[in-house]
Amino acid sequence: MSQSNRSVGRLRPQARSLAESLRQFLTPAVWKQAQATRPCGQTNQKRSPRWQTQPLVLVLLFMTWCCGDSQAECFETARATCSACLLKRRRPGKTLHGFQKALAKLPLRVLRRVAAGVRGRLAGLLDLDDDGFRVFGCDGSLLECPRSEELERRLGDRGNQHSAPGVWVTALVHLRTGVLWAWRLGKSTAAERVHLLHLLPTLPDRALIVADAGFNGYWLAQAILQAQASFLIRISGKDTLYADTAVDRTQWDDGLVYVWPRTAQAKRQPPLRLRLICVRAKKTHKDVWLLTNVTDSQRLPAATAARYYRWRWENEGLFRTYKRTLQKVKLASRTLRLVHREAEGSLLATQVLLAQGAQAMPRRKLASGPRRCSPRQVLLTIRRALHKAVASRRHPGFAQQLAKARREQRSRTSAKEKRAWPRRKPHEAPKPPTLLTLSDEQKSLLAKLESVAA
Repeated sequence: MSQSNRSVGRLRPQARSLAESLRQFLTPAVWKQAQATRPCGQTNQKRSPRWQTQPLVLVLLFMTWCCGDSQAECFETARATCSACLLKRRRPGKTLHGFQKALAKLPLRVLRRVAAGVRGRLAGLLDLDDDGFRVFGCDGSLLECPRSEELERRLGDRGNQHSAPGVWVTALVHLRTGVLWAWRLGKSTAAERVHLLHLLPTLPDRALIVADAGFNGYWLAQAILQAQASFLIRISGKDTLYADTAVDRTQWDDGLVYVWPRTAQAKRQPPLRLRLICVRAKKTHKDVWLLTNVTDSQRLPAATAARYYRWRWENEGLFRTYKRTLQKVKLASRTLRLVHREAEGSLLATQVLLAQGAQAMPRRKLASGPRRCSPRQVLLTIRRALHKAVASRRHPGFAQQLAKARREQRSRTSAKEKRAWPRRKPHEAPKPPTLLTLSDEQKSLLAKLESVAA
């Protein structure tokens, strides 16, 4: 075997623990940059607070990976694991309420700085190239939130009557590995195309964006071209294209067209000369029309474009992992600040989880094609490591823990029903009973019955 083949088939160093695996992506440089992002008033204190940046973010990640029926149960496991990983550091706070108060004060730019640092590590640890491109898929999904008064007022509804408040997330996924790359949060009525415009600066060189028909449009394509990226977007009957000569759509396979809407013509904007590819479906007879700015058919053959669009299903797989595997169909926080931080932290946890699985895949098999990890199996492996870290720590006796399991004793000062619930009939108190006076006949009958009973 040649030296080049041995280098391709060589395995990466294996992490011996969860802490070592996390340290490959959450490096000291990433923590230093995140700490520098916090305001000076939160870092330069005479006494070091319980919840500094590193334990706060780690507990947030561990709570996403933990298995529990409530946030309090997940917090106990996450806090114990964080204490085991940071043995030489001061232990974090003991209560979930204190953690939530510290998390609400944490600026969102700190979590985004950590995500940017992890994204930089992905470019160095994972093989992102595929035939000269770095293929990314883009899609969005809705995250439902609790029906708290603040969230209903701040987030609003989705246009449907009595609909629950929600947060819209648009995500970029590296399609070859299935790893979450970047994301953008907004209200439930946010536009995916606007989110993609904000995500363009996060793309690396030679990026190719693969998206469905919801990301079409002249202005979005122009913005992608200005960002020096490529795109492969499905188009539908709502799109109007121009050709130099009359063409028959039934005979079209591959060729150049113009995208030039009337609004661009009115503003004297030049047309976009793009390439239209038709992927004929053999079984379903539903052809797929793809539009790309890669006009060279040798650089992006039609068969490769069809394969990339089939990979776009990794976006749906990501949201299934996030919502079902990590149980984030509905967020648990009830205030706007905590909802944003829970969403950012859980998406960061999803990114790190998938990155660990992709980094552990053998490079030898990745060279021949995509070999993606199983998010469920990676999560089970992480949970086993969490339970092992918790079991290694000393805990008080069982009787002492039972003695603390007391019910809260307090007098009620508010109504049981705080506010009217949507689609629920208002509660009506029972009416008073009807009181009648005994008649003479009833009294005589009652006296006879009492005498017989005596």
